[in-house]
Amino acid sequence: MKHSGIWKMLRAAVCLALLSCLQAQEFQGHVSIILLGATGDLAKKYLWQGLFQLYLDEAGKGHSFSFHGAALTAPQQGQELMAKALESLSCPKDMAPGHCAELKGQFLQLSQYRQLKTAEDYQTLSKDIETQVQQEGLWEAGRIFYFSVPPFAYADIARNINSSCRPGPGAWLRVVFEKPFGHDHLSAQQLASELGSFFQEEEMYRVDHYLGKQAVAQILSFRDQNRKALDGLWNRHHVERVEIIMKETVDAEGRTSFYEEYGVIRDTLQNHLTEILTLVAMELPYDISSSAAVLQHKLQTFQALRGLQKSSAVLGQYQAYREQVRRELQRPDSFHSLTPTFAGVLVHVDNLRWEGVPFILMSGKALDERVGYIRILFKNRAYCTQSERHWASEQNRCLPQQIIFYIGHGELGHPAILVSRNLFKPSLPTQSWKEVQDRPGLHLFGRPLSDYYAYSPVRERDAYSTLLAHIFHGRKESFITTENLLASWIFWTPLLGSLANEVPRLYPGGVESDHLLDFEFSGGQLFFSQQPLELLIPGPELAPRPSDFQVLRAQYRESPLISAWPEELISKLANDIEATAVQAVRLFGKFHLALSGGSSPIALFQQLATGHYSFPWAHTHLWLVDERCVPLSDPESNFQGLQAHLLQHIRVPYYNIHPMPVHLHQRLCAEEDQGAQTYASEISALVANSSFDLVLLGMGIDGHTASLFPQSPTGLDGEQLVVLTQSPSRPHQRMSLSLPLINRAKKVAVLVMGKIKREITMLVSRVGHEPKKWPISGVLPLSGQLVWYMDYEAFLG
Repeated sequence: MKHSGIWKMLRAAVCLALLSCLQAQEFQGHVSIILLGATGDLAKKYLWQGLFQLYLDEAGKGHSFSFHGAALTAPQQGQELMAKALESLSCPKDMAPGHCAELKGQFLQLSQYRQLKTAEDYQTLSKDIETQVQQEGLWEAGRIFYFSVPPFAYADIARNINSSCRPGPGAWLRVVFEKPFGHDHLSAQQLASELGSFFQEEEMYRVDHYLGKQAVAQILSFRDQNRKALDGLWNRHHVERVEIIMKETVDAEGRTSFYEEYGVIRDTLQNHLTEILTLVAMELPYDISSSAAVLQHKLQTFQALRGLQKSSAVLGQYQAYREQVRRELQRPDSFHSLTPTFAGVLVHVDNLRWEGVPFILMSGKALDERVGYIRILFKNRAYCTQSERHWASEQNRCLPQQIIFYIGHGELGHPAILVSRNLFKPSLPTQSWKEVQDRPGLHLFGRPLSDYYAYSPVRERDAYSTLLAHIFHGRKESFITTENLLASWIFWTPLLGSLANEVPRLYPGGVESDHLLDFEFSGGQLFFSQQPLELLIPGPELAPRPSDFQVLRAQYRESPLISAWPEELISKLANDIEATAVQAVRLFGKFHLALSGGSSPIALFQQLATGHYSFPWAHTHLWLVDERCVPLSDPESNFQGLQAHLLQHIRVPYYNIHPMPVHLHQRLCAEEDQGAQTYASEISALVANSSFDLVLLGMGIDGHTASLFPQSPTGLDGEQLVVLTQSPSRPHQRMSLSLPLINRAKKVAVLVMGKIKREITMLVSRVGHEPKKWPISGVLPLSGQLVWYMDYEAFLG
């Protein structure tokens, strides 16, 4: 009897629990979705269909809905335009026509148009939603506002929503924004700040629709479900390179106004392709269902991206683009556009997992095919003795090993995930992905389809349908946070600035472009494989190239002068430094090189790092000419610049690297810490006669060199080898080699670059030995050689 009573109580408890679950499912509240820009192209092509799919997925699961199409258009005309857009709604292929018609009818009944123009219009909308909820005996769960409008309209709409159309207490608000999210870091920061004054971060969903593409949306899940197989492979020891590609056959016709403002890098690389890069490169969180963890790991990846240089990119423009711009934007016949419609960019992630692995991002219009994919190509260390005809794709290690997330289109024609059979058999969710049947004759990435384990979605789903579902369920990992957005712009803005006046390579478009856009990479540089045909008679619009001029040799201040265009000059200086190093090592077994900081030597450091594989780094000691009194990890530190652009790319023994001791006892350049004396003692102990083999100097616009400044006697004479000085600009405190120590060097090279140096170059050419006024004029090695290296802009203006 006792047991019988217990069973009755258990049954009652289970029934109550089930009843409460059913009630929870039944009464989850009312959701209002307001589509702003409801009659625009994006809404007609994707958003209404996405909202209908959301309704199909969620109908009967506990929420009630109302859909409000909104625009500035007057009510009658707006209603007609919206009705036309809703005519094309479709159901999944496997849904019965009758059921589809019933659900479509329900959706149309729940959808209405309204004009939203003034603050009063937003107040009226809010009251209407509240009235509907009360009359139907519901409670409000939340509101979604989807901004399918240009960014210039965001602020006014956001202000009206915030002041007049927020839901009541207990209900959530979600606002959805479409790109572009700014034009550069500053504009993105301003827009983010403006929106942040109206909405909380958790209320904002910035859409990058590529994150809703099925193959892209599966990247993290794939990595998570195949952790065991990938843990040892997903790193620099095994990955040869990563390609993130988006090719289009269409051109920019009809969109030249947008393209002239943004160009291909802002249109696709800064957002779509960079977001994909973070999904591939990020450290995998323990729990990938945690939005916060995913977003935090993405941010860490952004912060690990190596800064881009001008040489990291190649640009192109299809030949018809200029004429399209002239026609659509009514530009004169003399108008020439520098807007790129094609770009390839080489990216590196500077962390232990990916150090040295090239990530190639490429996108363009008017290309030979429409296709998008992410390809991870693994290193192949195998050699197979038998001939290729005996190779079996499942066992043979000599065949290419790759994983491809195929976004769509191309020869395959649909989204897919491909894994080489000689790598491992992947695990994918069977309810949403199925194996692809072999298609004889179809080759992808150099191999027949049968060489891959190939999977495609059980049901293809539009990206916007996926993202709208995520918005509805509050899943933020598929969207761009303010922090991640600004991190992306911090990464891309310097490159965009450096390329602003770069002339893109012209290409015919389509298959006619042939190999004109093929590119290669070496070190940190990217360059076109095929050189363009030289014009016998240069046109008036063509700027001179470095190759049009030979290196000019002359005299400057009675010392040898080498002058050339920047690329030629840096190449010449790098070759001269290597020749000096090789000779010093042959004669003395070591080479002591003292380097200045600042912006001018960066290109030299990169050239030495990527183009001089015979350089005797193992026998080279690296010293600093001067240093700012900041921690060595500070971006302002000369040592940090040397580390970023040279040291991390070469193999030099750590005990041969000699940073200046500016940070001792948790203090910066304190006299009592005797950092200058310590450095001088180190030089005396290691450098014979304290005579460097080569000292590289620069020249400031005030005639200073190293950190020896005009009107300051410190370091210009005397016995001290290393001194503390004061700079007129921040950070004021510096440590520097003294002029007497510099003049003990066997060779001194002075690098002067840029039009900004033209005036001081002319002035210094006329002055005598006046180091107190012009410290650079005091540089004259006692028994060594002084050589000036100037680019044409500094020398000729």
